[in-house]
Amino acid sequence: MLDQEFERIGKRLFLEGLVGANFGNMSMRAEGGFSITRTGAYLDARETPAYVPDVGDAPREASSEYRVHRAVYRVTPHHAIVHAHPVHAVAASLDADFIRPADSEGGMLCPEIPVVSGNPGTDEIAHNVAEALCRGHIVIVRGHGTFAAGKTLDEAYIYTSVAEYACRILFLSGRL
Repeated sequence: MLDQEFERIGKRLFLEGLVGANFGNMSMRAEGGFSITRTGAYLDARETPAYVPDVGDAPREASSEYRVHRAVYRVTPHHAIVHAHPVHAVAASLDADFIRPADSEGGMLCPEIPVVSGNPGTDEIAHNVAEALCRGHIVIVRGHGTFAAGKTLDEAYIYTSVAEYACRILFLSGRL
């Protein structure tokens, strides 16, 4: 059943242009750990996710960003995470430490989006993303992509979409 949820959200991410190829990943908290997309998986294809325990080694097939997901689940109440590579949000992150949406939806849902640093797959990115998601639902990793978290995959997807839309508005209005 979880594979169907991942596929459904993955299709939305692709349709909206928030991910490309086999970029991005998502996870859901589970008893004693979490289920995460497999490394190299296409998010719009149905594939059984990998289970990663709260402590200990992650299986080889787990997404390389499992450290971020594990860190977020350790320090936040979030139950779902979506990591995407939305083009406008990534571009906006190159020269900013935070993004302040100018559109009404962005302003209501995420009035300030932090931008953090860290190389993909490292403990540094895991720490920085988890720290930012303690205070909100969305963060952009400079030059890499967004991590959104919430109670459900749908909620995390919505924050991802809102952040990209807000960054697109900022570019089109000449504010970035």
